[in-house]
Amino acid sequence: MTVLKTERLTLRPMHPGDARAYAAMRYHPEVAKWLLPAPADPLDAAQAAIERYARSWRDRGYGPWAMFRDGRLIGHAGLNFVSEFGETEVLWSLHPDAQGQGLATEAGRAALDFGFRTVGLDLIFAVTKPDNRASRAVMARLGLAYRKDVVYRDIESVWFDIDRPAWLRSSC
Repeated sequence: MTVLKTERLTLRPMHPGDARAYAAMRYHPEVAKWLLPAPADPLDAAQAAIERYARSWRDRGYGPWAMFRDGRLIGHAGLNFVSEFGETEVLWSLHPDAQGQGLATEAGRAALDFGFRTVGLDLIFAVTKPDNRASRAVMARLGLAYRKDVVYRDIESVWFDIDRPAWLRSSC
């Protein structure tokens, strides 16, 4: 499992010991309003997510990372295979205290580069609710382009994506 360091962040696969801090970030009301609802108790849901992410790392060689700044878990970011679409998404979420500082863009850039250069993916997408202007802005800064409206797990969403040739042209 890969650990990445960016200018301000450490991205590493989550461990079971991250569950409380991850639940506090992921199910914070200002974060949760943009994501799929918790299927159970937040701590149980966080533990289940961490197990799912570990399986992805084992099976696919990639998955979401815990995002750390100054030793504190402030979010998650990375790559997630979405079986409903048969493609891999780039994702990010940050605790409200860490939002608005360019950290989602920094983590997203690292995840895309890893996905295209290391894993060898051909296409990476991102989805969000149509009114999530912050995530849409991150997608645009990363070079992802709007392609279509989709419904993902009963949530109206917008789909942005980028392919490997476009990423390699833009990131060189």
